[in-house]
Amino acid sequence: MKRFLLLVMIVLMAGLDMAPAFAQSNERIEVAQETRRRTLFDVLFGEEPEPTPPPQVQQPRRQTAPTAAPVALPPPKPLVEKEQNATRLAVFGDSLAVDVAKALDRFYAEDPNLVVIDQGVGSSGFVRDDYFDWNKTIGEQILADSFDLAVIVIGINDRQEITAPGGKYNSLTPEWTAEYQARLTDFLGQLRAARKPVVWVGLPPMSKTEYSTAMVQISALHKLAAFSGGAEFLDIYDRFLGEDGKYSSQGPDVNGQNARMRKDDGIHFSAAGADKVAFYINQSIRTFYRGGSVTIAVVDPLLGTDAAGMLRPPYQGQGQTRLLEVAGAVVPISRTPARAVDLLISAPQVPANDNGGFSLEQLMAAPIGRVDAFGVGIDAAAESDTGQ
Repeated sequence: MKRFLLLVMIVLMAGLDMAPAFAQSNERIEVAQETRRRTLFDVLFGEEPEPTPPPQVQQPRRQTAPTAAPVALPPPKPLVEKEQNATRLAVFGDSLAVDVAKALDRFYAEDPNLVVIDQGVGSSGFVRDDYFDWNKTIGEQILADSFDLAVIVIGINDRQEITAPGGKYNSLTPEWTAEYQARLTDFLGQLRAARKPVVWVGLPPMSKTEYSTAMVQISALHKLAAFSGGAEFLDIYDRFLGEDGKYSSQGPDVNGQNARMRKDDGIHFSAAGADKVAFYINQSIRTFYRGGSVTIAVVDPLLGTDAAGMLRPPYQGQGQTRLLEVAGAVVPISRTPARAVDLLISAPQVPANDNGGFSLEQLMAAPIGRVDAFGVGIDAAAESDTGQ
């Protein structure tokens, strides 16, 4: 029995080695057959199912970010050609003046009636006239008639000893101050004699305390000289302070947005800071420039108001603004009366002179407290005491 079974198995295994061939109704069909040998396990228990290939995991496609369309830059502003007889605004001074001149050029780029001339000289000032003599230069510029309106920004290099006919003096000493004021007076005197309108820009706060203090004192000398020399003084100090009242490199720009106003040296203006100064300069030169020719006739700020009819001296420039403030015609926003008696006493009108204003004698004769005294009047009580 065992032999029989063994024989059957041998026959079956021998028959499995034959490769089958198939033919069907004159059609040639080729079948690919796997050449794997069948084993006894396949005969007894059936063929082992072919292993299924592992499922192919489809890798997700990497989604590339959509390419943003290129931002269209605004078209460049058309270059405005300046008129042949355009007002010539010259900016004189040191390296601060160079920054301001560029800002003014941007500010008036679309104004065909005004052209900005940069006359700034770095490291210059009124102290080192051996390096650059501004009094001599302004005389030459006036003689050449090279400008119609002057903007002055100067002083950051003037904290050093000055050489005068009497010797050399340290900065901000009485002797230094006297010589410095003499040079300022000479400079502004030439401009006034030539009837050139002037806007003198004060100095801003500086990052270093000691240096900033010196600049405040020098700017005060500029302010005094400007008032006595018939120039318009533009005080920008408070406009470049932080909320704590101290130096700040940041601040609101001309659009009200917080921006960097100063360069890293804590002295010069950034582009936004210079643009801010140019904005304030534009406010000041409106007195002289209204989009056409320049005139030194100062516009009355009270024209067209109820205060225009008040009895007051002829308006002769910004130097008279203080007189109008005293008279109550112009009240500065920052002014708050210290007490209730800080009010003006009305009085009957006094006759004016033929020019429609007051003579110096009338101003001096008006008693203190009367509306036409303008802060110059006499003290009646003192006069009576003297008479006794």
